[in-house]
Amino acid sequence: MINEKLRNVAIIAHVDHGKTTLVDGLLKQSGVYRENQAVVERVMDSNDIERERGITILAKNTAVHYKGVKINIVDTPGHADFGGEVERILKMVSGVLLLVDAAEGPMPQTRFVLERALSLNLPVIIVINKVDRPDARVDEVPDEVLELLIDLNADMEYLDSPVIFCAARSGKASLSPVMKDDDDLTPLFEAIINHIPAPEANEEAPVQILVSSIDYNDYVGRIGIGRVERGVIQPGDEVFVCSHHDPERKFKSKIVSIYEFDGLKRLPVDRCAAGDIVAFSGIEDITIGDTVCAPSCVEALPFVKISEPTVEMTFAVNDSPFAGREGKFVTSRNLRDRLERELLRDVSLRVSEIGKTDSFNVAGRGEMHLSILIENMRREGYELQVSTPRVLYREIDGVLCEPIEELVADVPEGVVGAVMEKIGSRRGELQKMTPMGSRMRIEFLVPSRGLFGYRNEFLTDTKGEGIMTTVFHGYAPFSGEIARRATGSLIAYETGETVTYGLYQAQDRGQLFVGPGVPVYAGMVVGVSPKSDDIVVNVCKRKQLTNTRAAGSDDALRLTPPRVMSLEQSIEFLADDELLEVTPKSIRIRKRVLDHAQRMRDLKRAEAAAREAK
Repeated sequence: MINEKLRNVAIIAHVDHGKTTLVDGLLKQSGVYRENQAVVERVMDSNDIERERGITILAKNTAVHYKGVKINIVDTPGHADFGGEVERILKMVSGVLLLVDAAEGPMPQTRFVLERALSLNLPVIIVINKVDRPDARVDEVPDEVLELLIDLNADMEYLDSPVIFCAARSGKASLSPVMKDDDDLTPLFEAIINHIPAPEANEEAPVQILVSSIDYNDYVGRIGIGRVERGVIQPGDEVFVCSHHDPERKFKSKIVSIYEFDGLKRLPVDRCAAGDIVAFSGIEDITIGDTVCAPSCVEALPFVKISEPTVEMTFAVNDSPFAGREGKFVTSRNLRDRLERELLRDVSLRVSEIGKTDSFNVAGRGEMHLSILIENMRREGYELQVSTPRVLYREIDGVLCEPIEELVADVPEGVVGAVMEKIGSRRGELQKMTPMGSRMRIEFLVPSRGLFGYRNEFLTDTKGEGIMTTVFHGYAPFSGEIARRATGSLIAYETGETVTYGLYQAQDRGQLFVGPGVPVYAGMVVGVSPKSDDIVVNVCKRKQLTNTRAAGSDDALRLTPPRVMSLEQSIEFLADDELLEVTPKSIRIRKRVLDHAQRMRDLKRAEAAAREAK
């Protein structure tokens, strides 16, 4: 039996192509809100970090109604680091809306998400968004999408996929690139109804649900989210939980409550039938990839293989002189519990304990993936220190291989040389150059470790006008050593509070990260040196007063404003012998060994060992 009153669809796209804004429009025009209700923009981005950065990190479920048909919509992340969310969410839906920016055209992540949708044979509706941009290329971009489909060896029927032109911000859609004043999103609703197949619903068969997402609630515990593949589920049902990848994982449990999605709400219901997307509570150990079955028919559904992590960082208990001053959760037990809780929701994360120390290796899909986790933890009151990122190598056929990223840079023509030179020094290989008006799109294959710390250099080289995006390409043989950082650090000489006189003396040695009146400790990095060697500076040094000192002689000391770095910028800045101290109120870069004399002894030993090795 086919349930014609239901459609399940995901919105997939490259980062910042307008997925969440389009969901806003669909919600408004489907009557989810009251006429006088105040509505925030990007309502699906409920996480504070999502709203601040304008990106979607976690996939979200919602549902709208159009002409008596319920449309379950999943808004997915566009950033490559959260691809694990996209991969598993596609198992819940029967079709996708592929959003493409009318100016930028298909980008690396567009290719990644479309490839995943094609591998599951999901029907595609092509939505050319932002056609109201002054630089929109409405005649060229649809052809570029068709070229991408051909390049991905899509079946012929995909070349006949409907194309909808859209201006999501103003809530308009049309079958032609020219928008009229009275246009709304009706053409898009109609395309969903007509092109996305209704789910098959065998309500008589034993129940079976593949868990594709996990939520957590302090009152009911873990909440599983997935599509009911067959049968009917009701509160109080006895069920069996099993796993395709772990045949030993089998246990009996009971469904306590079930919810369906309606607008922005989760509504408790008495039953949910095959084809619908459901959330349920009561199974304490439920996890992503599990199959919930009727006890009479225990069959595990295959779960999409999630790409392995490529970048690793060490999370450790903060042991700096300022440890415990600002954080609420500071012990290794706090850290372990928080990371284990994150594993319940994030299928792309891996955590391993390092021996008996208070440290954990945390592996993820990229620097941003891990930095979002660190930012969430510090906002929750955790205090920790993290190491510089490291790539995860693999041995393939006896050859040491490293992860490779596909980098696409969209830059002004005048800076192409500078970008190519920098990427070349980081072992990048040029793949393609495409002129786009007064700009140039350059594509490279670069080792993941070659991109550590490059984003800031890129923005400087392109005077802030460049756009760079990356997506995981695969593994390739190790390409040789890459210099991590050409600059050194300015290191605080003693513990105390910074003063204007000490900062004034130190600012000639490099760019400072701190202003006056900031607590610092010996071994803390307080600036960057243009030279390759580290320099110790005394930013707490006070001017010695004598009877010949004029009363107003300090008035002329002018300080250059300090460079304030975000969490990502601080992680990118880290050298191999440095750590990042993260607390709810502060981000401090420090040396692993705080004592200056000990650092010098270690350096001499390392130099002597290097000479002997030669």
